[in-house]
Amino acid sequence: MKIAIGNDHAATDMKNEIMQYLKDKGLEVVNVGTDGHESVDYPVYAKKVCDKVVSGEADLGIAICGTGVGISIACNKVKGIRAVCCSEPFSAKLSRQHNNSNVLCFGARVIGPELAKMIVDEWLAAEFQGGRHQHRIDEIAEIEAL
Repeated sequence: MKIAIGNDHAATDMKNEIMQYLKDKGLEVVNVGTDGHESVDYPVYAKKVCDKVVSGEADLGIAICGTGVGISIACNKVKGIRAVCCSEPFSAKLSRQHNNSNVLCFGARVIGPELAKMIVDEWLAAEFQGGRHQHRIDEIAEIEAL
């Protein structure tokens, strides 16, 4: 599995820790985030992550900013992306099972690295359940097409 990961300046350290964690699990990671701590604009990096996912260059994406909120809003502007901002594992798991989320967002100023790893683990382990949930995904796609 290949994961695209991106971040703004507030989340460089968190991104590096999560990247190494994913690599240690045997996953391929594509870094499209900033590697510095100088102020940058999170929408730029949200788009980079989402472009990798939509094009199929990555299977899933992770986008991190200070709170996770801004970057998740930016990600959800990209057609085909269902980004979720999570601060705990349960929502991450259900976002994959029920909403087929393809980008996980969280905030480096909101959660610590160990909680972030738990969230990532639950998100990656969960699978879309389809069934009644597929109809809702189709409805989201109809809204997106407007």
